[in-house]
Amino acid sequence: MIVPLLNREGYVTATATDGAAAIDEVRSFNPDVIVLDLGLPKVDGVDVCRQVRSFSDAYVIMLTARADEVDRVVGLEVGADDYMTKPFSPRELVARVRAMLRRPRSSVMAGSADAQLRRFGDLEVDPLAHTVKVDGEEVQLTRIEFDLLETLTSKHTMVFSRSVLRERVWGPDWFGDDHVVDVHIANLRKKIDVTGQSHIRTVRGVGYRIDA
Repeated sequence: MIVPLLNREGYVTATATDGAAAIDEVRSFNPDVIVLDLGLPKVDGVDVCRQVRSFSDAYVIMLTARADEVDRVVGLEVGADDYMTKPFSPRELVARVRAMLRRPRSSVMAGSADAQLRRFGDLEVDPLAHTVKVDGEEVQLTRIEFDLLETLTSKHTMVFSRSVLRERVWGPDWFGDDHVVDVHIANLRKKIDVTGQSHIRTVRGVGYRIDA
């Protein structure tokens, strides 16, 4: 159902029927977006996502037949950018793929104020080089995680609501819920708070800001 709809939208697709084949397909096909079923044979979707994240920064939309919150969070914690639970509308899935590909790209230009190196304690964000370091050691982030951190550090005195973060990072066409923002913030904290310093502050009832 999904492939013909994507093809009619003009997307070039490749498919895999098990997890091991999916990993090989990602290596050879180098996709922009991966639609990944959680319940795959041989290697399940969580392990596929974890392995794919080691060599690809493609957007990942996780599909799951289990609606409990744990599976959703597990899928996001290994690097998925979005999730849908079965049964789902194939047309909605195509719309989410479209929204992912329309995400705003960084407009940071060399020489601009936004391109300047940003330091907050032991955290260093370089928007132009697209790198993050903690205590001098580079930290590997997904594209979503980097864009969240880049947004938060762009105005360190500002509290960003979940809806603002959702629009700036996922784009105005994306229509998931705010829970995805919270999960990615939690993952981001795990990666950048490794020295004990807390870098992202939760402002209760409002949203998040960088702790300057």
